[in-house]
Amino acid sequence: MNHAPEFLKLVADAKTHVRETNVQEVKKRLDAKETFTLIDVREDSEWAKGHLPGAVHLGRGIIERDIENKVPGKATPIVLYCGGGYRSALAAENLQKMGYTDVLSMDGGWRGWTDAGFPTVTD
Repeated sequence: MNHAPEFLKLVADAKTHVRETNVQEVKKRLDAKETFTLIDVREDSEWAKGHLPGAVHLGRGIIERDIENKVPGKATPIVLYCGGGYRSALAAENLQKMGYTDVLSMDGGWRGWTDAGFPTVTD
């Protein structure tokens, strides 16, 4: 995907303020049945084509508005993912600004997950 230079600058700055994980670590955590909230921040159309097992959908456009209803505990472990790890980094930065203290952005996102051959689901 060809991203605009200013968007990439915004993402690069966000990534200096957030913690990241990767698809392999998230898969290990899911396999170990660790307790965390997995949130897909992609668009509705992307979600409809498939998503990670156990994920909840809070698109990038609404996550800040709706997060407190879905995840009321500010210390709840959260892993965010998008298509490749850019939008999730931006969302993670905003959740931290809202007081969430255990937020990770999954670098590689949906593409990294599917490229690794990990399972997906559709509703």
